[in-house]
Amino acid sequence: MTPSRAVLFDLDGTLADTAADLGAAVNHLRRQKGLRDLPVAEVRPYASMGARGLLRVGFGLSPEDPGYLPLRNAFLDRYDQGVCVETRLFPGMEELLRELVRRRIAWGIVTNKSSRFTARIVEALKIAPACIVCGDSTQHLKPHPAPLHLAADLLKLAPPRCFYVGDDLRDVQAARAAGMRPIAVEWGYHSPDNAGPNDWDADAVIAAPGELLKLL
Repeated sequence: MTPSRAVLFDLDGTLADTAADLGAAVNHLRRQKGLRDLPVAEVRPYASMGARGLLRVGFGLSPEDPGYLPLRNAFLDRYDQGVCVETRLFPGMEELLRELVRRRIAWGIVTNKSSRFTARIVEALKIAPACIVCGDSTQHLKPHPAPLHLAADLLKLAPPRCFYVGDDLRDVQAARAAGMRPIAVEWGYHSPDNAGPNDWDADAVIAAPGELLKLL
């Protein structure tokens, strides 16, 4: 049966707290270079930016710098070895997902994270999204609307019937471009490159997962 509406979630910083495992991969590489470990609190603001953000905070590198690509590959290989050790659903998220299922509202994941990692996190967290769209599922990453459009197609829903929940400005931009309802969250990682979620022009900003139910 085709659902009448759906909630789609960003993964890192929205659905799941992945910062500790991402930080562990960064710190492994830092130790190899004789650098001190970074506290997770220093890593968290960059975790939604993927390898680009994590190599920025860990080594001050950008994609244009010499040595960036081999270090990026080393980071991804190390993360692959510990992709879901400390990763957990954010508090209140398990209850929200259970309530969505009870209400027969489909839910899914749209993330810029590679399927190489996403599928294993989903399995380890023992969750069952109705669809999963990853960074390598389309030719474009968020904030391009293509990943969200693919999710809507998989659910057989028109985009206006979908909410998209995220912790980054790109999530709100992608939802707007896709014709979905953007919901920003106060928890998560909040890139230092952006203002706070109240400045992103989302339809709503929620402080805890359960608050989403009031909007459905």
